[in-house]
Amino acid sequence: MILRQHNVLLLAVTQALMQTAVVMSVAVGSVMGNVLAENERLATLPIALLIIGTAIASLPAGLAMRRWGRKAVFVVGTLIGMTGSLVAATGLSQGSFLLFASGHFFLGAYQGIANYYRFAAVESEGNTTSGHAISWVVAGGLVAAFLGPALGQWGRDWIPHQLFVGSYVAQALLSVVALIVLSQLAPCSIRSLEASGSARSLRELLGQPVLQATIFCTAAGYSVMVMVMTATPLAMLGCGLSESSVTPVIQWHVVGMFAPSFFAGPLIARFGAPRVMQLGFMLFVGHILIVLLGIEFLHFLSALILLGVGWNFVFVAGTALLTQTYRPAEQAKVQTVNEFAVFGLVAVSTLSAGWLHEQFGWAGLNLALFPLLLMAAIAMHRFGGHTALK
Repeated sequence: MILRQHNVLLLAVTQALMQTAVVMSVAVGSVMGNVLAENERLATLPIALLIIGTAIASLPAGLAMRRWGRKAVFVVGTLIGMTGSLVAATGLSQGSFLLFASGHFFLGAYQGIANYYRFAAVESEGNTTSGHAISWVVAGGLVAAFLGPALGQWGRDWIPHQLFVGSYVAQALLSVVALIVLSQLAPCSIRSLEASGSARSLRELLGQPVLQATIFCTAAGYSVMVMVMTATPLAMLGCGLSESSVTPVIQWHVVGMFAPSFFAGPLIARFGAPRVMQLGFMLFVGHILIVLLGIEFLHFLSALILLGVGWNFVFVAGTALLTQTYRPAEQAKVQTVNEFAVFGLVAVSTLSAGWLHEQFGWAGLNLALFPLLLMAAIAMHRFGGHTALK
């Protein structure tokens, strides 16, 4: 039991370090992308490549873990993240937009591999307490809400006449810390779990209504959150708010994303994952209602906090529900399909956020998301309570 809790704590720490790198990269990438890009339409390319890297890495990461185990792949992912930080720093130092953007692709790959931390926590704790284990790992991101922006500002002028280069160098040093923490992680062999029983075909697994609903609802919730978050700086500036007002809105949005993790697990244990996911979708609708009320700073702040809390409930409960749809021998294939589907849709959403905002405006973009949220809520209400074929 102590070893299990030790593993979950280590995974929460590495989650915090990874999310710090991502939050800082999003904050600095959007600023410096606008400085380095010759065409302003390409200014968001670093952020887009970060999300694309997350989606692309999720598939080979899951397959690699089946062969070499989670710990080895987590270490490789951290090294990829370190490489991304140094490539981005080099791009800034040389004034190369291509190198800078490429670094964010590697940082996205780091995130794509690290997203499996929550599944490793479930394996450490056992499925009976999966909601608690997932919550604690996801809660590690709360540190990133404060450390990420602080790291960006602290390293901004660390190296004279090299704006933000020090931020990415410091980020690489955090990866070294993550490697040290991962070295203490007890190894977990997915192959030994797969050998523990019979496994159904992927077609049979995906034929489960509850699995279909879980993947769709998690992907929908994550995509809505990322699309709105990506468009928020554009909307705030377009509504006449200052650049300095954007940072606290995004920061408290990130707090809303991760702080509820401390009580999401108990809620799942008491009410069940499907109901907690439905609560998340209700909070998404509350976000849309606040958006329609006005475009002042407090409207953006309260709406984005609500959006973050809704995402947390959908993501944590969706992960917990997913773990109930497969046997130990089937977990690798189901997790890999889930990650690729969720983050593939998230990548598309990120790329379309700017265009949708330009075409329909802030209120129009959010209203356009309502049908997707309604479909997800209905799917979870209809199929979320089904018993998986275990």
